[in-house]
Amino acid sequence: MKIYEELQARGLIAQVTDEEDIRELVNNGGARFYIGFDPTADSLHVGHFMALSLMKRLQEAGNKPIVLLGGGTGFIGDPSGRTDMRTMMTPETIASNCEAFKKQIGKFIEFGEDKAIVVNNADWLLDLKYIEMLREVGPHFSVNNMLRAECYKQRMERGLSFFEFNYMIMQAYDFWHLHKEYGCNMQFGGDDQWSNMLAGTDLIRRKEGENAFAMTITLLKNSEGNKMGKTANGAVWLDPNKTSPFEFYQYWRNVDDADVMNCFRLLTFIPLEEIEEMETWDGSRINEKKEILAFSLTSLIHGEEEAQKAQETSRALFSGEGDDANMPTTELEESVLTDGAISIVDLLVATELTKSKGEARRLIEQGGVSVDGEKVESIDVSFSKEQLVDGIKIKKGKKVFHKAILK
Repeated sequence: MKIYEELQARGLIAQVTDEEDIRELVNNGGARFYIGFDPTADSLHVGHFMALSLMKRLQEAGNKPIVLLGGGTGFIGDPSGRTDMRTMMTPETIASNCEAFKKQIGKFIEFGEDKAIVVNNADWLLDLKYIEMLREVGPHFSVNNMLRAECYKQRMERGLSFFEFNYMIMQAYDFWHLHKEYGCNMQFGGDDQWSNMLAGTDLIRRKEGENAFAMTITLLKNSEGNKMGKTANGAVWLDPNKTSPFEFYQYWRNVDDADVMNCFRLLTFIPLEEIEEMETWDGSRINEKKEILAFSLTSLIHGEEEAQKAQETSRALFSGEGDDANMPTTELEESVLTDGAISIVDLLVATELTKSKGEARRLIEQGGVSVDGEKVESIDVSFSKEQLVDGIKIKKGKKVFHKAILK
């Protein structure tokens, strides 16, 4: 099976501009493609996983990736899928985030001569002159067509700023620039980027009289149609300092039964034949599937050694034997204590297991909190300095474990 057919079989392809041309390019290693990453945070997250995996698959098939860091477009912010305007970041934050992205992406694909390259659109977008830009590309964009674009619909309901309206033009300009400077003939991105990507292929055709292609990949959603990659505490990050390898492992270990096989196809590099074999397994082996999924994805991001530690910790905790060496831990300052102790309500907030005291009280009253293996029966329970010096293990619900220890 060639790479395009494998992408189809895994369910990765959402939309394409010219299927036969794209099939021939990627199957023969002729795609010089780019994927853009706007530096909206200091780490990539699970939502970027699909794009990273796609780059890796295509590079292994002989195609050449161009990683585009949005140091320029990050000054505006993509309005796609948003109901509000993104917070504007400082130039220093944007540059720092770009560097963090570059390091993380380097774990997935190989940079070097005749391999993959990384570029930053700040290098050309920030030097553009406004009037020159308007004359150069403005005549090729229809405002009527832009307003019909899917990426603007949600923002139109609350008011789309002219600031954000320019994002499609910037992204199209990127594709044109990469086509001229690096021979880029294809853009890949999430399915919510389709309108922006079409604008790029159209601009290249109008300015250069040449064809360029676009393909969108399926967004990572669960069986209910909601985006995956979020927990009660926020995004699942690829940076181990923001989401530990254990927490990352636990996220995939705890996905809904209905989503397991789809995650195998979309995200892992396990051969399709093995995935199809797993689909025939008896339903009693669902936890075995989840362990394989969690181990595979944690290995991809954090390496096999960290995946092994996470798996061992998970098994020990769920068996009740409780090796907490790799458990997520909050180190508490002594200043959080009142009269040498801290209440369970304050402790849940301090460890970010709940977002508020009200949520903490409800969780306790519903019987959803245990400490050191014993269910917490009252919101009046507290823990002394002496207990916290040794560290206590908190269990939230059935699947979330956390350690609290006094510095």
